Amino acid sequence: QVQLVQSGGGLVQPGGSLRLSCAASGFTLDYYLIGWFRQAPGKVREGVSCTSSSSDDSTYYVDSVKGRFTISRDNAQNTVYLQMNSLEPEDTAVYYCAARRPGPFTVQTMCVDLLSDYWGQGTQVTVSS
Repeated sequence: QVQLVQSGGGLVQPGGSLRLSCAASGFTLDYYLIGWFRQAPGKVREGVSCTSSSSDDSTYYVDSVKGRFTISRDNAQNTVYLQMNSLEPEDTAVYYCAARRPGPFTVQTMCVDLLSDYWGQGTQVTVSS
């Protein structure tokens, strides 16, 4: 069965850190573009960060998280991560991981146009004092 299973998330104070994990099963992640997306209450889903397959080296971050969030993958574990530092209340949202087969588009396009073949189940991140 093909799926992405997320873990991590929770409640953190402003300025704190969290790491989200996304484990793939039923397919091998290293061929896929991967991304993290989020949806805050009353807002549309947005791409937070997307990165290319292991054979390439392209990464996109939305401006609001540049310098604070880092996307990475561990091919041996078939898992992707989102390290989130210096969290702000505006980062509060449900976060989703995603995987997309390569095609005639950039990692930025994957994030902006929400391109995905598979989605994780979502995990809540709440930044509040």
